[in-house]
Amino acid sequence: QSCQCLAWKPRPVGLWPCPVESQHVVAGYSDGTVRVFSVSRTEMELKMHPHAAALTAIAYSTDGEMILSGGKDGIVAVSSPRTGMTIHVLADHKGSPITILQCTRKQYHDFGVEGGELWLATSSDRRVSVWGSDWLQDKCELLDWLSFPAPAGPEGLDSLPPSLAGFCPWEHGVLVYVGFGMQKEALFYSLRKKQVLRKISLPAFATSLSLSPAAPFMAIGFGDRLLRLQPCPAGDPQDYAGHDDTVHLCRFAPSGRRLLTASHSAVLVWELTGA
Repeated sequence: QSCQCLAWKPRPVGLWPCPVESQHVVAGYSDGTVRVFSVSRTEMELKMHPHAAALTAIAYSTDGEMILSGGKDGIVAVSSPRTGMTIHVLADHKGSPITILQCTRKQYHDFGVEGGELWLATSSDRRVSVWGSDWLQDKCELLDWLSFPAPAGPEGLDSLPPSLAGFCPWEHGVLVYVGFGMQKEALFYSLRKKQVLRKISLPAFATSLSLSPAAPFMAIGFGDRLLRLQPCPAGDPQDYAGHDDTVHLCRFAPSGRRLLTASHSAVLVWELTGA
């Protein structure tokens, strides 16, 4: 089976560096299985089968106690790596592949829901759902539902640009969205005000997105081999060439000082001297 997506288990709070024996990776496969691997022992520790379709996105909860997985059919499953059991199956995005799953810590009652964690799911039909969860209490409550309009798909385009979203690390209660739409832009949406706060124009529809955890700027990849570093909320962007094809992956290191980007046959690591 082919591996479609993977995620590192978060390090335990207060432990740095992370003990080697606690380092794990979870991976989603084309046969609908989720597999947990020990890094130190280089072996599989757990195999679960929460999906009937190929997986397209996977993430750990912020405490590493739950695994969120999304499939090509739009189904999202929440499973426990301790017991191997699936405790929630969410069909809100059914019919459209899940493109992004992301979790973030939040303060209690920030948004009028119980729980210590926010998470979002994004599907390729330009929908984003935001949830408040308390896994220990078996609570999972829908906080917001976003649906972004778009014109009819242009002729000659084999596939539409992906729908991508992420919680903004430097602006509490805000998420950033990019995807095929009426305009080529990045949208900053406030979960408190339930509205788009601002928009940043882009030269093309984005194919990848990552938000810096250390400074207010984001990395955006495009289909014409271009990588852009965009200061937020405003500022002059910096554009970089160097890829041989569509920049389909951007990912900041946890320190924010390095950025990894990938295209068809090239992986580049960038040193961010101003971060």
